[in-house]
Amino acid sequence: MGDEPGLSAPVTLHLRGDWGQANMHRICGWIAQEIGDRAPAGSRFAVWSGRGGADAITALREREADISIITPTAAVRMLARTGGLDGLRSLGVIGQWDRLVVAVDAGLPVHSVAELAEFTGRLTVATSPDDGVNLVGLAAHKALAVAGVDAGRLDFVYDERPFPCIERFADAHADVLVHEAVMTPRWQHLDRLRPVKYLPWGDDVLRAFAAEGWGAAVVPAGFLPGLTEDLHTLDFSDFAVLCREDLPEEVAYLATWCMVRTRRALEAQYAHLPADRSPVTYPLVPADMARTPIALHPAAARAYMDLGADDAPDDPLMWG
Repeated sequence: MGDEPGLSAPVTLHLRGDWGQANMHRICGWIAQEIGDRAPAGSRFAVWSGRGGADAITALREREADISIITPTAAVRMLARTGGLDGLRSLGVIGQWDRLVVAVDAGLPVHSVAELAEFTGRLTVATSPDDGVNLVGLAAHKALAVAGVDAGRLDFVYDERPFPCIERFADAHADVLVHEAVMTPRWQHLDRLRPVKYLPWGDDVLRAFAAEGWGAAVVPAGFLPGLTEDLHTLDFSDFAVLCREDLPEEVAYLATWCMVRTRRALEAQYAHLPADRSPVTYPLVPADMARTPIALHPAAARAYMDLGADDAPDDPLMWG
């Protein structure tokens, strides 16, 4: 295929995505297909279901995966500060604008997460479990503790994914919702089922997380139903594409080359959604893709340098 890079021998690559129907699996499938189109006959590719959290790192360490997707990049920075990512590298970042948001019934007499600590009634919180894998659960429980909220005075209803938690809150089976995926329609429809307001995490939480590499972010007024002023909360953005540092150079180079040069093939799968409501932010910008939470694989860094700000070609797209 002209000057396109390739591989010197057939490969078998294992990629680790999400549960099967969400964005990480779609990203893995895109990368696998584009590498496969440029790989010798006999090459094989498998996309394994995962949870998109710390299991992505475990899969790399245990050599169950060669390339893993994890979100958010803020958690990757936090884990890197503790040495939890030694020996791992990145191939790039796929943009996703997201936040970890706290929503409560509008009638609850609190205006910040810290005030939940002073609330005398029993509250039920819908979020994900803090089980060593789920990063929503990790952040939610850690942030509640920093805010001074005694978990022993709360009842929790857990789910791995955001949408069951949103439904429990919307159906009044929970008083508090702590979750992500705020660009999706379910968040936009919350106020149709019950009055809702949103709580800032507070300076103590934002400072504590920032000290560990997990930054703050803003949800602008009007982005969520009933949000009348900017909400200061925790960032939950972006998918990091990770690998081990021993991923062969030509594989890492080709994977990165494909991510940059064929990015339109991924963007096209989200083009039916407004850009600010899409779970993959488009257009993908190579310079942003190269701003990774841990060091780039050397071959990936070389690919970004070689390609520069090169525009993706307008080749025929499967999903165009």
